[in-house]
Amino acid sequence: MFLIKLGGSVITNKAKKCCFKQETMDRLAAEIKKANKQVIIIHGAGSFGHILAKQYKLNDGFKQKKQLEGFSLTHTMVQRLNTLVLTSLQNHRLPAVSLPPHALLSLSNHALARIDFNIFKKYLALGFIPVSFGDVVLDNQLGFSICSGDLLMQLLAAEFHPAKVIFVLDEDGLYSSNPKTTKNATFFEKTTIPELETFTTSLNTHADVTEGMKGKIHTIKQIAKSGTDTILLNGNIHNRLYHTLKGKKVRSTIVYGDEP
Repeated sequence: MFLIKLGGSVITNKAKKCCFKQETMDRLAAEIKKANKQVIIIHGAGSFGHILAKQYKLNDGFKQKKQLEGFSLTHTMVQRLNTLVLTSLQNHRLPAVSLPPHALLSLSNHALARIDFNIFKKYLALGFIPVSFGDVVLDNQLGFSICSGDLLMQLLAAEFHPAKVIFVLDEDGLYSSNPKTTKNATFFEKTTIPELETFTTSLNTHADVTEGMKGKIHTIKQIAKSGTDTILLNGNIHNRLYHTLKGKKVRSTIVYGDEP
């Protein structure tokens, strides 16, 4: 089984509110269909979630009544994106079903309080493709906060121990610094947990409420500690996801998991 994260920067235009990249999503859906592998798919919220979440400061927890409107609106927006992703997958004859985080888990000061993995297992056993996403959720200490797609990846990787964890990005993989803002950023084809500790990251213009690549590196380190290899690849380049699912080498970064 493969665990795939479709980054919000790939399937949406993060600079423009609620801008879905239909053509890109359709191509990625076709690549997943062609690869014919068992998968769980997580997708980011992109411009459907982060702009409103930042505006209403939802990740800081419940501070004022106006945030209730923000929570509701943000949840509706990410559900809308989820429906677009599901429709694309279903149009490619993939049996995708939505598993919204707010109904499956709760947090406590941003950390996991509870999660129902059994629902994922039951859908997988029947041959479905579970699809979940970054969402606003209840938080036992803060009232509510944000469950990022990256946190879902970390939790699911620890529970399911997939053959590979794949992050589909708008970059070729990991660099020594942000390639969008640094001319001489060094690209890494492979790396390990100790090397990740030395990485520096600079946030780009549209860094989101989950801290962009900085937050992702933290997530990848946790996944690597569970013994699973992680691959980061560019979803804007045709067939990179397909070839990776089929075990072929493409330009990407592999982060090796620790030996169990």
